[in-house]
Amino acid sequence: MKHAGSADLPLHYGYVPKWLAERMAKLGLAITESILAEYGQAAFLSRMSSPFWFQSLGAVMGMDWHSSGITTSVMGALKRAVNPHAKEFGIFICGGKGKFSLETPEELLKIADQTGLDGEYLVRCSKLSAKVDNTAVQDGFQLYTHNFIVSSKGDWTVIQQGMNAGNKKARRYHWHSGQIDSFIEEPHTAVCGHNQGLILNLTAKEAGDTRKGMLQLMKEEPEQMIREIRHLIMPDNHALEAKDVDLKRLGAVLWLANEHPLHDFEELLLLKGVGPRTIQSLTLVSEVIHGTPSRFKDPARFAFAHGGKDGHPFPVPVKVYDETIATLQTAVHKAKLGNQDKQEAIRSLHKLAAIAEKDFVPNDRFEALIEKEKNDSWKYGGRTVFGKAKPPGKVKGVQLRLF
Repeated sequence: MKHAGSADLPLHYGYVPKWLAERMAKLGLAITESILAEYGQAAFLSRMSSPFWFQSLGAVMGMDWHSSGITTSVMGALKRAVNPHAKEFGIFICGGKGKFSLETPEELLKIADQTGLDGEYLVRCSKLSAKVDNTAVQDGFQLYTHNFIVSSKGDWTVIQQGMNAGNKKARRYHWHSGQIDSFIEEPHTAVCGHNQGLILNLTAKEAGDTRKGMLQLMKEEPEQMIREIRHLIMPDNHALEAKDVDLKRLGAVLWLANEHPLHDFEELLLLKGVGPRTIQSLTLVSEVIHGTPSRFKDPARFAFAHGGKDGHPFPVPVKVYDETIATLQTAVHKAKLGNQDKQEAIRSLHKLAAIAEKDFVPNDRFEALIEKEKNDSWKYGGRTVFGKAKPPGKVKGVQLRLF
């Protein structure tokens, strides 16, 4: 069994305030609709199965860039926003956290009735993926959330997360139907992370088929198995540091938004009236929609779109967030009417940033950049779970340039 990847995250407790949850749903819907329109259902499911892309999505939506809360919050927002359009999109999101995860089989059977898919098979896939990560693999993480995303064609992705209260870590597991030939012939063997000691329990009653498959583990070369598993480990530090970000890529985005005179390529962008700060956010959102897998090795970079609800790296700029949502919604709406100009403009942001970074040389002013974002946050309606951002006292000016 080929596992699409996993992620180790610091265990965070807390909540998502209503003002952010509502915006996450709107932005999540706009991003989903853009991906489906441009690349189709299969591409959306493939992206969701990548731990790096999913972490980037959560960061661009304003969640804390490295916390475990990204999983439940992003999936909750997407389920609320996407499911009302499930018939149109051909994408259905089932399950959730706690008791909602137990409703997955019933939800899948209802979807099967609507679409003609094999509901029993989908339920089996859902249960097996959970059994493998929760029972066949004893790694100290007990599942507490399970999401099953299925298309009208029967392709699916699973995103589930377990908790280890002992080391205050959460581990997210991603599955993709396109990578699984059999639940037995090529078993899920291990997860590449910090050494937890012995992690397999072959005596679990519920792991019948999986247990048989896992016996094949002893015949495989560990090096080959490790190469087939993609794993993301997020650091314990809450504050965003320069080492967590690809400064060359981030600097190119900031240059595009703040240094390149907008009037030089306004005809190309067709985004008249959108200020530099929103261009910065839109460029990172554009990358989430249009970027290739290699662009998501540093998910922390995407926190520079809309900050984080706990204020790291800076408060969520609500006005910028709303303008980003409105621009995407307008682009999607016009594309449905046959006008692709705004969609192409948003795609161009990603392309321009990629071109710019080829010759881009960053400097060491990363901390100054974060300080400026925090100081300017109040101008853009900055908010955190602790309240609204306020104008700073007298502070020395700092350069925004990272080059």
